[in-house]
Amino acid sequence: MESHSLIIAFTTFLALSLIPCPSLAKHPCNFPAVFNFGDSNSDTGGLSAVFGQAPPPNGRSYFPGPAGRYSDGRLIVDFIAESLGLPYLSAYLDALGANFSHGANFATAGSTIRLQNRTLQQSGFSPISLNVQYNEFYDFRRRSQTLRNGLGGIFKQLLPKEESFSRALYTFDIGQNDLTSGYFANMSLHQVKLYIPDVLQQFSEIVKWVHSQGGRFFWIHNTGPVGCLPYVLDREPVPASDYDQYGCATPFNDLAQYFNRGLKQAVMELRKALPDSAITYVDVYSLKYALVSQHKKYGFEYPLRTCCGHGGKYNFNVKLGCGGKKTINGKEVLIGKSCKNPEVYVNWDGVHYTQAANKWIFNQIKDGSYSDPPIPLNKACHKTLS
Repeated sequence: MESHSLIIAFTTFLALSLIPCPSLAKHPCNFPAVFNFGDSNSDTGGLSAVFGQAPPPNGRSYFPGPAGRYSDGRLIVDFIAESLGLPYLSAYLDALGANFSHGANFATAGSTIRLQNRTLQQSGFSPISLNVQYNEFYDFRRRSQTLRNGLGGIFKQLLPKEESFSRALYTFDIGQNDLTSGYFANMSLHQVKLYIPDVLQQFSEIVKWVHSQGGRFFWIHNTGPVGCLPYVLDREPVPASDYDQYGCATPFNDLAQYFNRGLKQAVMELRKALPDSAITYVDVYSLKYALVSQHKKYGFEYPLRTCCGHGGKYNFNVKLGCGGKKTINGKEVLIGKSCKNPEVYVNWDGVHYTQAANKWIFNQIKDGSYSDPPIPLNKACHKTLS
C-alpha cells in the first residue's frame, strides 16, 4: 500500500513538473548592451551636449546636479539599464566622461521621427530626427570597432564588443513630438492625422535599417497621452466639452491613440518582414493615463500641475520654464522653481514626467504586463514565453 502511494505521488510530481511555467519557459537574455533611440522621454544628455545643459533644478532628486535629463531624476531608460544590470547609458553626443561599452543613447530632447525643416530656435524641435540618430548609430557601429580593434588600450574598455550589437536590446521611445510639432505649427488635428501614416512608414524603415546592422531585439514604447500634458493644455486650449473628467484634452489623446494603433500595426508588419527578430510593443500610454485618472490610488497628489515651473493654472509658462531666471535689480533670480516634494507630482516641468512617475511606469512594464507579446524586459530576446 505504501509503495503504491509513493508511485502515485511520484507520478503526480512528474506530471506537474512537465506543465510549462511561463516565468521559467525561457531564460533571461543577459543583454550586454542597450542602444536607445528617442526624444526627451529618454534623452540622457544628447541635447544638453549640443545646445546647452538642462539647467538646475533638473536632476535634483537623484543626481548631484543637472545630468542631461529633463526630469528631477531618472528616466524610464535609466530604470531599464538598472534592471538589466547595466550602467546608465551615455549620450552619443556627449564627449565628456562617456563610456559606450554597454551601449549608447542616440535620443535627443525635441526629436521627431520625420525630418524637421526648421531650426530648434524656430520650432522648438530638435534637428536630430530619427534618421539622423540612425546615421549616428551606423557610424558608431563601424568606427567603434575600428578604434577598439585597431588601437586597443582604453578603447577596449570604453567601446562595445562586436558581438554586443547582435545581442543588444534596441529601445525606441519617440513619436510624441511628431504630433505636437503639427499642433504648434497651427495645423488642425485632421491635418496632423493625415501625415501619421508617413511618420510610421519612416519609423518602420529605421527599424529595418537597424536590423541590417545586426539589431535583432527591439523594445518599442508607444506614445503617451499628450492631451494630459500642461504644455499642450496651456498652449492649445479646447472647448470645455472636449476635456475629459480628469482635465485632459480628449482630441489630443484621441490622436495619440490613433498614432498608437498605427504603431502597433507597423510592429506587426515588422515582425513579418523581420522573422528572425523579437519585437516587443509596450503600452506606456495606458500607464501614463492611469497616473492622471487614478493618481491618488498610486500615491500621487498632483496629476496635471507641474512640479517645476512658474505661473498659471498648471504652474507652467512656455516663456519661463523650469530653471528659468529673470534679471531683477541687476541680479539673476530663479523664477522657475521646483516644488518641495516632486515624488507626489506626476509631471515635472509641463512636458516630462517626474522620477517617481517614471519609476512607477517602469515597475509596471518590466514584467511584460503591458507588452505585446507579454514578454518581460529581461526576456525580450524571445518572441514568446512558451
